[in-house]
Amino acid sequence: MSIPANIVEGRRQASEKEFARFLRIAINSGYELEYHLIVARDIGAISEADSASLLRELIEVRKMIHGLIKRLGGHPKERTPGTRV
Repeated sequence: MSIPANIVEGRRQASEKEFARFLRIAINSGYELEYHLIVARDIGAISEADSASLLRELIEVRKMIHGLIKRLGGHPKERTPGTRV
């Protein structure tokens, strides 16, 4: 629920730059969801097949959000592993 909520909240902002900021937050929510799916799989709450399917869909959603950010001209921040942004 966090991913679409961030997109909706961002769309109501005054500028595309602010919208892009909320889209980046939505992407981060996607990474959080990825973690939860992995944990759910690991503890047996969902099957391996369901986990794999949901993770593929999640990756596609993140790709779409990245594409929207690129279209807005607000490229997602890239960071070097091990650094904090």
